Amino acid sequence: MADKSGGGSERSSGKSHVVLNERILSSMSRRSVAAHPWHDLEIGPGAPAIFNCVVEIGKGSKVKYELDKTSGLIKVNRVLYSSVVYPHNYGFIPRTICEDSDPMDVLILMQEPVLSGTYLRARAIGLMPMIDQGERDDKIIAVCADDPEFRHYKDIKELPPHRLAEIRRFFEDYKKNENKSVVVEDFLPPEAAIDAIKYSMDLYAAYIVDGLRH
Repeated sequence: MADKSGGGSERSSGKSHVVLNERILSSMSRRSVAAHPWHDLEIGPGAPAIFNCVVEIGKGSKVKYELDKTSGLIKVNRVLYSSVVYPHNYGFIPRTICEDSDPMDVLILMQEPVLSGTYLRARAIGLMPMIDQGERDDKIIAVCADDPEFRHYKDIKELPPHRLAEIRRFFEDYKKNENKSVVVEDFLPPEAAIDAIKYSMDLYAAYIVDGLRH
């Protein structure tokens, strides 16, 4: 997976080309086709700072749900091998794409677990740079913009240190029993998260334009 945190043209050179298939294009133009959460849900007028995101995995779950990119359904990928659960709701940002061909990942802090397939408004407060099996797989850290307990947070530095330690430890440990290596680097400020989202929005727009040309 390539760096999701920005970098412009030097990052996009030499990368594998993602071809948008006919199903994706039709889901964006024909209302008779069932809505696709990645392509049909708008990212929101406040993006990249405040954005819509789709929850794949609820807080407290040991099941790794993920988007099936062809159908738009949420599928079970696996049950986690380690004795850990997701510390917060986890999902993706619609109408974004990273160079691993997936939408941008986001961890959303809020009081309650949310059902898979639900969407909500979130605010980016930081970026968690992560190396998964030697490849970059950064995560946006966000808070639910409509949760009274969390919506006032604007910067990841405002979170209690223990909460950040829990997030770091979960991602360091959740693949250990699969003999897979994950390295979590130092958390970055909201500006880095906003840049990463903006880059993924621009990349998505470029693929849409290219798909229409073909």
